[in-house]
Amino acid sequence: MFTGPSTYASEVDSIMLFIVASSVALLLIITVVMIYFVFRYNKKRNPVAENIEGNTPLEILWIAIPTVLVMFMFYYGYVAFADIRAVPANSLKVKVLARMWSYSYEYENGKQSDTLFLPNGRATKLDLISADVNHGFFVPAFRIKEDVIAGKINYLVLNPKELGSFDIACSEYCGLNHSLMYSKLVVIPDADFKKWLSDMPKDTIKIAGK
Repeated sequence: MFTGPSTYASEVDSIMLFIVASSVALLLIITVVMIYFVFRYNKKRNPVAENIEGNTPLEILWIAIPTVLVMFMFYYGYVAFADIRAVPANSLKVKVLARMWSYSYEYENGKQSDTLFLPNGRATKLDLISADVNHGFFVPAFRIKEDVIAGKINYLVLNPKELGSFDIACSEYCGLNHSLMYSKLVVIPDADFKKWLSDMPKDTIKIAGK
């Protein structure tokens, strides 16, 4: 199992390794069999073509194995996806407002920031809101992305497991300065986060209409 800044990141990396390893194994098996058939059944060794009968157990096997592999990929992919959709009862809640071409964040007590500060080891539900066009909230280090759709509130759950600063990008083309639409996720100890959250600026303004 890989390690990473979140449980989700390690799950995604493990699933990706499983898919790549399965694909490479199948590629090698098929390639070896093809090369064998090229030499075993070439024209020089078999000047007269023979009628080859079917092999029912073999045909069942080459259908069953890929089917089982695909079902494993689906299952583990779904388990990892469920982690960003399940909202724990005690989760922190943050509104994420995406606009051309920046992100802003509003916490439950009304505090706003252009940097997403989160406590380490605590799940956070992010409500994703667009002020204009469609965006894509993307945290590469967490292997996590969710669409931010105009006129609809999407959400995802982050559960940081490592202190540090991580890039937040927009993964959907949203206009001229799309490539400049970056922000930061800063994961800090829970005690430091509570202190930061309680330090309210006097001019805090809530996201209009949200």
